[in-house]
Formats: sequence, C-alpha cells, structure tokens
Amino acid sequence: MPLRFTLRQLEYFVAVGEAGSVTLASEKMHVSAPSISAAIAQLEADFGLQLFVRHHARGLALTQAGRQLMARAGQVLAEAEAMNRLVGDISGQVRGSLSVGCLLTFAQILVPQLRRGFEDKNPQVRIRQFEMNQQQIFDSLRGGEIDVALTYDLAIPEDLVFVPLVRLPPYVLFPEGHPLAEMPQVTAAMLKDHPMVLLDLPLSADYFLSFFRRADLKPLIAERTRDMAVMRSLVANGYGYSIANIRPLNDLAPDGRRLRYVPLVGPVKPMALGVVMAKGAESVLTISAFVHHCREAVTEASVPGLTMPSA
Repeated sequence: MPLRFTLRQLEYFVAVGEAGSVTLASEKMHVSAPSISAAIAQLEADFGLQLFVRHHARGLALTQAGRQLMARAGQVLAEAEAMNRLVGDISGQVRGSLSVGCLLTFAQILVPQLRRGFEDKNPQVRIRQFEMNQQQIFDSLRGGEIDVALTYDLAIPEDLVFVPLVRLPPYVLFPEGHPLAEMPQVTAAMLKDHPMVLLDLPLSADYFLSFFRRADLKPLIAERTRDMAVMRSLVANGYGYSIANIRPLNDLAPDGRRLRYVPLVGPVKPMALGVVMAKGAESVLTISAFVHHCREAVTEASVPGLTMPSA
C-alpha cells in the first residue's frame, strides 16, 4: 500500500501543531504559509481526518485525531532523521538536519555567520536555529528538541557536556555623560549607588548580580528587561548602567544614541562562551562536525565584538 504522506508534510504538520498557528510555523520553518496550509489540507484529504479545529481569533487547535497522529508523526520524523544520520556516518558524509539553540543575548551576533559557514562547507546539512534562554536550552537538549547549543558556562548540569570556545570578561554599558563613562575600568563598589538596568534572563541575571554579592553590596536596580536591544536603549537614554559580556560591533543603541563600554574589574568571573550538548552527542557525525566548525570559527581574533578592546 503506497504511503499517503511525505516526511515534509509531517514536518509541517508537527510544526503547526506545536505552534498553534500556520503563520508561526511558517516563521519557524522558513517556509511560506500557503505551502504549509496546502500540505496540511492534503494530509487531511489523504487521511480522511480533520487534524485541526480552526478558530478565527485563537489560531489552530489539534483535534483528538490530530493529537494522536502528531505524537506518532514526531516518532516517524525522529526515526527518519536517525536513519539519515546513520547513512551519513556509514558514508562519512556530513548530512541531515541539525537543530541549533543559542542564548538570546548573542544569537544575532554569532549564529547566522556560523550557520552560513557550516552549511557552505556541508551543503547536505539543513540547520534550524532557536533563540532561547539558558534554562530553555537545558530543557530542549534533554528533550531532544535541539541537538546542540551555543551558550555560556552558566550552571551547566552534570548530564550535559560543555565545550569552551572563548572567555568573555564582563563590561559595563553607560550612557554618554554618565559620571563613570570615561573611567578606564570600574568596580561593583563604584556602581552600587547608580541605577542599574538588569538584563533579567534566567541564570544570566544571577551571574550579573553575583558581582555585587561577592563584594557584600546590593545594586540599585531601576529597570529590568529580558531583551538585549531594549536594555541597550534604556541605558543609552539614561535609565541606568548595565552589565554584559558580548559587545555589539558598534557603540550605538538601537535608537541611534551612543553608548560607552568600560571593563568591570575586581572579584569578577569571566564567562566562557561555548557549545553544550548531551553526553555522547559528539559520536554523531553531524554534531561533531559542527562542534569542530565552532572551534575553528569562534575565536577572539575571528569574531568581532566578542571581547572588549584594550583599555
């Protein structure tokens, strides 16, 4: 009996089921919404089943049949990918899909060029990228939703493996005209009485606040945000200083106002940027090839903006 579906149709079906929206699935898959809608309609016609209930205001919801088929579709896709990777391992070719997570704070600086370079060298690989916070990265690696991730060495669990690439000392962002903006370096003690804009991401925020705890100080938190670009604009408009480890390629906030960057010194721990994955993941050829590519591509000399310039 011939198959009634293709793997691509199943990919689109699972993406819509997870997102609850054709539009969101389209953005995630980098495929046009009409193509995804057509694939879903074809699946429903071939199966003779309604997979989704269409709500005008709330998007799509899986029917009972849709929920059952989606669970099995995920298993089919996982088995197909395992077979694809096995073929690659046997043939010695890097091929198949690779799901790469990346910490939100530096995804825009690092991932596109890494992805471009790796796919150019390995044209049979298709990368899907996901921007996440640190806890989401850990959960997604454990759940098999991503294969590997680029992040910092922040509270890496024992069941995951971290491969360091570069060390990134912290620095402080100031608006122009701030009393400390022209200092060659600053300490937590110098910052404690000035308002702070905290980049309030899981685990990352604890790292930034640790500089003050180590000095038995309490920062004056005036604003919190989970968005790196918003943080930079708040700083540039005088709402406070902030702390980060990766510096953008220019001194401008998103709204065009200028920022000042000053190294943070004292009892501070640099963060290591690296690759994290499940134990044993490097035995998969595609993953090991990507890790090797990251080791070659991510260095202080080759990636602008990773480190502070010399004072």
